[in-house]
Amino acid sequence: MRQSDRMEAYRAALDRLWRMGLLYPCDCTRRDIAQALSAPQEGAEPAIGPDGPVYPGTCRPATGSAPGHAPPVDRALRLDMARALQSDRAAPPFSFTETGAGPEGQTGLVAFTANDLIENVGDVVLARRDMGTSYHLSVVVDDAAQGITHVTRGQDLFEATQIHVVLQRLLGLPTPVYHHHRLIRDEAGKRLAKRDDARAIRTYREDGATPHDIRRMLGL
Repeated sequence: MRQSDRMEAYRAALDRLWRMGLLYPCDCTRRDIAQALSAPQEGAEPAIGPDGPVYPGTCRPATGSAPGHAPPVDRALRLDMARALQSDRAAPPFSFTETGAGPEGQTGLVAFTANDLIENVGDVVLARRDMGTSYHLSVVVDDAAQGITHVTRGQDLFEATQIHVVLQRLLGLPTPVYHHHRLIRDEAGKRLAKRDDARAIRTYREDGATPHDIRRMLGL
């Protein structure tokens, strides 16, 4: 599936969350957020969540979104995490099955609390104004549409799984089994990523590398 072909599905999910009163528009820039967090309480450092500094709630309204109006398409939309956790659909306890390991070795049944979500995740963006969706929303909707039962991905996304479990609960979608693996890095220790033009396995194979060569490079 391509995200560019799935905008109607993402919009339907956003409309549903909006009607539940769980989304709100946000106009804050990264600079705005940084400035709001630049004077934390004495002795306290801003919490860092899966998407960076936990949002301070600048645009969060006192009441939920208005179900009589459609969500705006020209503004970012955030999930009101505290309000979402008051929903019967997303009531604790929260957990997911991990067959790999998180950054601190977490494996098996991984549990997390409502307090973890509020303090260490916060009001995440579910739709960016320039693309109408986000990774968190897209992956949850698309995994369910494709009947995905097992997800394999890097440890850098381990903390984001909390967000995905909450969204799956709110939207009535199944939670897959997750397997997070260590990050694959180059000779300088930098994570291999498409955004950095890292070489793909296919490129190594075209240059003559055998499966054994590739496994040896990865320390497998």
